[in-house]
Amino acid sequence: MSDSARTSTAPRDHALPDRLHELATTPGDPNYQRLRHTYCYTGSPALVLSAESDDDVVAALAHARERGGPMSVRSGGHGISSRSTNDGGVVLDLSRMHAVEVLDRGERLVRVQAGATWGEVAAQLAPHGLAISSGDSGDVGVGGLATTGGIGLLGRRFGLTIDHVVGATVVTADGRVLHVDAEHHLDLFWAVRGAGANVGIVTEFTMRAAEVPGVVHATLAYDARDAASLLERWGAAMAAAPREVTGFLYLFGGGRGGTSAMASIVVATTEAETAQRLLQPFTEVAPVQGARAATTSYDAVVQASGAPHTGAAGGATRSALVDGLDRETAEVLAGLLERGAADSVQLRALGGAVNDVPADATAFAHRHQAFSVLAVVSPARKAALWAAWEDVLEHADGLYLSFETDDDPRRLTEAFPPPTLARLRAVKAEWDPDDVFSHNFDVSRVAEPVTPPGR
Repeated sequence: MSDSARTSTAPRDHALPDRLHELATTPGDPNYQRLRHTYCYTGSPALVLSAESDDDVVAALAHARERGGPMSVRSGGHGISSRSTNDGGVVLDLSRMHAVEVLDRGERLVRVQAGATWGEVAAQLAPHGLAISSGDSGDVGVGGLATTGGIGLLGRRFGLTIDHVVGATVVTADGRVLHVDAEHHLDLFWAVRGAGANVGIVTEFTMRAAEVPGVVHATLAYDARDAASLLERWGAAMAAAPREVTGFLYLFGGGRGGTSAMASIVVATTEAETAQRLLQPFTEVAPVQGARAATTSYDAVVQASGAPHTGAAGGATRSALVDGLDRETAEVLAGLLERGAADSVQLRALGGAVNDVPADATAFAHRHQAFSVLAVVSPARKAALWAAWEDVLEHADGLYLSFETDDDPRRLTEAFPPPTLARLRAVKAEWDPDDVFSHNFDVSRVAEPVTPPGR
């Protein structure tokens, strides 16, 4: 039965329980426009349930299962790959569950609910001199990032976001509320850190924050007419940098001057002279057209804008992890922009503390690569990017699911190496045998192993 057929009868057949009425938003309600879309996707759900507690999540999940049809779980609604909205189904919205609490300053233990944004987390932790590495946007929700990976601007110094997670509260498919950590439900705790969307609804995390009294944040604008050389030199500079330095590079095509580029670099220090020395190599990778650097707190780097979600930011994206940026890889990535197959190409640095963690410690198993690559194009030109991406695959070594919009099951074999995927499927079979959580790269889908050409 199609989703449309299921949802056409669901409102009549499955009345909303009394306890959920105050949490419900439906088409025509004043708040519906604010809740229907996400940052990247437009949606027309039949029902949005905004939970305020674990018990609300349990009740909302039970209703969604009884009702049938699509179900999406939303924390911040900022995800590129995750469809945290739908048409005609139920959205389980966690944005009212956004508490951030320092539990033990000495041990740096922090309680963070899944509906908070990383801007909120950073702002709450800054007065304590603490931070958790968390991407490059304060509008991103905690739940999505902290169950997938979390490639952030403090990553080379302090690791992925999931590497800070020491415990979590999970609502399982059968409605149980479980605390998972290294001593309780270890298999579920392992899966939550890298593939959490497959095994349950994480409503709360216990995290160990890092001591971050301040950082130096630099932004540089480059002349990127020779984009391949810029990429190659950027890769070399980042590979040579100590782990205190984490940089993201953004290249944009289509302007009057051709390709342009901007870098955002965080140095995990408050010593200006040290930061200046560590930033110097990045001023030499290409002609600099503008630069700014300042000592600041981490929360100033990832401030939340609070901009409403309209779905207008949606684009077709492809994702890859690469071991480095040699000349050939740099030329292939630059070619995406020069040929018009991508509107932008973004590179986020890995390495350092990210790669200190054993590959089998979490469901995110990519612990040796140097960069995450993201290419974005307008949906109308999706076919061009998909065709050009075959050249990128010759140099790729995995992918990061948060940035991938191709839902071909073969992507699973790139996101999860064979031992990881086999373990994930066993965990999912135990905890979600009915495949309730199928909305975000369902690992139970069949996918034949893919060997990229040239590998």
